[in-house]
Amino acid sequence: MPVTASIESSPSAPMPDRRDSVAQPTQPEPVDQAIDGEIVTVRPDAKTLTRQRLPYFVGISEATAGSRGISLNLVIIPPGGAAEPHFHRDYETAIYLLQGRVETRYGKGLKQSIIHEAGDFIFIPAGVPHQPHNLSTSEPAQALVARNDPNEQENVVLYDPAADQDTD
Repeated sequence: MPVTASIESSPSAPMPDRRDSVAQPTQPEPVDQAIDGEIVTVRPDAKTLTRQRLPYFVGISEATAGSRGISLNLVIIPPGGAAEPHFHRDYETAIYLLQGRVETRYGKGLKQSIIHEAGDFIFIPAGVPHQPHNLSTSEPAQALVARNDPNEQENVVLYDPAADQDTD
């Protein structure tokens, strides 16, 4: 079920007095990267076929930019196309759907389903099996995919939903 978050303030609720609890400035923790590090720009000129069998434009990753804890890529789901069922071992994924309508089947046996539209932000926890499917038969779906793993495909695991069915 999609979750919608909003932040509201109540004009009738008094603000706490924080004058006595002001935190003292502290020295930041040392960073293991040099302050004079380089900003890296990546302009992918060719798509890569992923384990999920979708065209991917690798943007930021360990291989392209030297990142150590994040990756950011563009994925294209062709008209009527679908990814191979898979899950992400040990990393979370955040997606922004740029174009299209996508149904994602997910969970044990891929029995659950949700439909996303352009402009939706999507979060997939680590280890959740899923399979996105482009609902359009004429237009590709496009999404920016960020994850807290700097590698492109090393922790993508293909998933067989038939092998994960209940046998009651």
